[in-house]
Amino acid sequence: MIWQGLLVGILFGVVLQRSRMCFNSAIRDIKFNKDNYLVKMAAVAILIETLGFHLVASLGWIKLNLLPFIPLAQIIGGFLFGMGMVLAGGCASGVTYRIGEGYITAILAGLFYGITASAVRGGVLNFVNSWFGSPITVTMQDPGIYNAVEGKVSPTIANVLGINPWIVAIVFAVLLAIYIWGTKTTERQVSGLNWLTGGVALGIVGILGYLSQKSYALGITGGWVNLLRGTVSGVAYNWIGMEVLGIIIGAFVSALISKEFKLRVPKDPKTYLQVILGGILMGFGAGVAAGCNIGHILSGLPHLALSSILATIFFVLGNWFMFWYLYARK
Repeated sequence: MIWQGLLVGILFGVVLQRSRMCFNSAIRDIKFNKDNYLVKMAAVAILIETLGFHLVASLGWIKLNLLPFIPLAQIIGGFLFGMGMVLAGGCASGVTYRIGEGYITAILAGLFYGITASAVRGGVLNFVNSWFGSPITVTMQDPGIYNAVEGKVSPTIANVLGINPWIVAIVFAVLLAIYIWGTKTTERQVSGLNWLTGGVALGIVGILGYLSQKSYALGITGGWVNLLRGTVSGVAYNWIGMEVLGIIIGAFVSALISKEFKLRVPKDPKTYLQVILGGILMGFGAGVAAGCNIGHILSGLPHLALSSILATIFFVLGNWFMFWYLYARK
C-alpha cells in the first residue's frame, strides 16, 4: 500500500509543478495583488473534492475522516503556520515540490518544517498540545458516511446542524461554482496547467489519494514526520511518507522534462535564516493545528469540517499579517 502513496505523490508532484500551485502565493495574491488566479485553481479542486469525497463515501468505498476540532490550536497554530508560509517562501506543499525544482531554501524550509512538526507530534515538544485542550466532538447515533469512534465524530457543518451531509456539500459546491464562473479570472500566460486544468487535476489526485490511503486524502505534515523518523529512527515508512517523497520525485521529473530544473542558491545569508524560521513556524503551527494547507484547505474544506474551516481562516490571517509586516506596511 505504501507504494500507492509513492505513485499518488509522484502524480501530485507533477501537477503541483506544472500548475505552479502554492497556497502561500494564492492567499497573498488575492489581497495584495488583486490576483485570483491561484485561488480559482484551489476553488476548482475543492469543488471537485467536495462532491467526490461525499460520493465515494456514499458508495461505501471510504469513510470520511475529519481532522480533530481543537479551536485554540487551530487559531494559534493556524496563525503561526500562515506567518511561516511567508517567511519560508512557500506553503507546505509549495516548499516540498520546489525541492524537486532545485531550491536550496526549500530543502532547508522543508527539513526544519518536518523536524519541528515531529517534535510537536510525539517528540520533545509534545507537551505543548496539552495547552490547547481536548478535541471537541459530536455524538451521532448513526454516523453514516463519517468515521466515528464510539459514536463520536469531529464536528462538521452538517452534523452540527443535524442535516444530511449532501445538502451542505451541494450548497457549498454551488457557491464555489458561482465564484469560479461568475467572477472574472486574472489573466496569466502559462506554459503548464492553467487555473482550470490545474484545479481539475488537483481535485482528481485528491480523490485518488483518499481511495488509496482510505484514512484520509492528501497531506504533507505527517509525511515529513514519517520520512524523518523512518530515516533517523528506523520507523517504518507509511503511505503519507511515501506520498511526500513522491511529490519531490514527481516535481523533479516534471521540472527536468520542462527544462525548469535549476539549482538556486541565494547569496544573502539572511535568506537562509528567514526560511529556517519559516519552516519552524510552519512545523509548529501545523503540528498543533492538526494539519497544514493541504490537510486543512485542500483535503479538509471538502469535508466541511469546522476544524479545517477555522484553521483555513487563520492560515489566511497569519499570511496576510506577515506579508503586510515585511513588505506592505512600508
